[in-house]
Amino acid sequence: MSSVSAYYNGKAVLITGATGFMGKVLVEKLLHSSPDVKAVYILVRPKAGQSMQERVANLLKCKVFDRVREDCPNFHEKIKPVNAELSQPKLAISAEDEEELVSRVNIIFHCAATVRFDEPLKKALQLNAIGTQRLLELARQMQNLEAFIHISTAFAHCIRKNIDEVIYPTPTEPKKLFDLVEWLDDSIIQDITPKLLGDWPNTYTYTKALSEYLIQQERGNLNIAIVRPSIVGASWHEPFPGWIDTFNGTSGMLVAAGKGILRTVIANNKAVADVIPVDMAINFILAAGWYTAVHRPKTTMVYNCITSSVNPVFWGEVEQYVMSTFKRNPLDKAFLTPNTHVTSSYFINQYWINVSHKVPAMLYDLYMRLTGRKPSMMKAVNRLHKTLTLIEYFSTRSWEWSSDNMNMIMSHLSTEDKKVYNFDVRQLHWSEYVDCYCMGAKKYLLNEDMAGIPAAKQHLRKLRNIQYAFNTTLLVIIWRIFIARSQMARNIWYFVVNLCYKFLSYFRASSTLRH
Repeated sequence: MSSVSAYYNGKAVLITGATGFMGKVLVEKLLHSSPDVKAVYILVRPKAGQSMQERVANLLKCKVFDRVREDCPNFHEKIKPVNAELSQPKLAISAEDEEELVSRVNIIFHCAATVRFDEPLKKALQLNAIGTQRLLELARQMQNLEAFIHISTAFAHCIRKNIDEVIYPTPTEPKKLFDLVEWLDDSIIQDITPKLLGDWPNTYTYTKALSEYLIQQERGNLNIAIVRPSIVGASWHEPFPGWIDTFNGTSGMLVAAGKGILRTVIANNKAVADVIPVDMAINFILAAGWYTAVHRPKTTMVYNCITSSVNPVFWGEVEQYVMSTFKRNPLDKAFLTPNTHVTSSYFINQYWINVSHKVPAMLYDLYMRLTGRKPSMMKAVNRLHKTLTLIEYFSTRSWEWSSDNMNMIMSHLSTEDKKVYNFDVRQLHWSEYVDCYCMGAKKYLLNEDMAGIPAAKQHLRKLRNIQYAFNTTLLVIIWRIFIARSQMARNIWYFVVNLCYKFLSYFRASSTLRH
């Protein structure tokens, strides 16, 4: 049996962020690979009008647990939900739940975070940094805790070109900043946010950097490791190929490209797109948890969980793979034929945004109004532009991450461990993975049936014919207007028409002679 799987059997594990994309895969993998795990405690808060119990019920129904459900129909008995709120003092955990966690938990995986790039600074601090501080306070009370694994991001220190596996100090002292935002008015915090962020592009990366520095300051005697995944994409193999359940970041862009809505994106074709499949990231996180608990490093270990150091792929290549996939296996009811162009020029990008995004969206919404339906395309395009603006910083730059610590853990794994917890990114074939990612978005994000691909192809042919007819008509109208104003244009026009007439006459005469 795998040493990593054997370690988690009989252990009580606490996971934050279990209802999120990575959290679901972490819970599933843990239950699948270590079926004798003692308990999986998950911290869940009420959200969007749903109680904690309702959110847990929805989590357990999720398709991601299908293989666990098949192997162990009563898997839900292992999952112990705890009502908690990271932004509240003492995590708002009841005394009874706190006593149970303190006496039983052996390992913590802290995945919870707000991943919105445009989150207000106060809220981002509360969830990403202050929440981490409060979880550390709880962890220090735990009598049997063997490891605390904090999930950060490879872009936490994106203000650096070369990012090593170390904790970097931040310009602002975390605790002083926490005190500051506690009494300042929200409008004042919003006004000073740009100055506080400095070179950081958004509140997400900034608060993740603060969290790392805070951990170094407040770790005490805790056995802690920090894992920094890069852009987390759809699954490669587990629990099944292409699983994805979030439109955030690259996933939303893939869908927009496949639907023909995204026509242009500003990016550097030669910049590295550091994407790691979610199952590989989770395999590494579990391996890091095992290593941290068993080998007990003397310092806080940091792991850059990335692909670019050994198996890079570039944004230009990703664009080609995506377009190839959606032309072979299109999405249902596309708005236009998929045709996304990557450019590094701001002016070219703005031109195509107006011509290929806004004009078609306005025409479509006009058609919807004329037919008595609610217009929605312009709203979708505006949301898309907002997302593109937020990710532009990352699509136009490259970073160099060291991954020696990640490789070190791989060297400690047995042959069986490497099979069960595969995070060897050298095995990734990017064209195949991007195809898998796109089809996963079709199946699991859009709930489209793969049997509908022939109809989707026919719809694309129809759109292509309409587009050709429209472009030809537009060209003729523009040319005719030009002819009305220019004698030279009229002479050229008559010459071309006369040439075509002579060619057709010659063709007919040749056909008659042959017969």
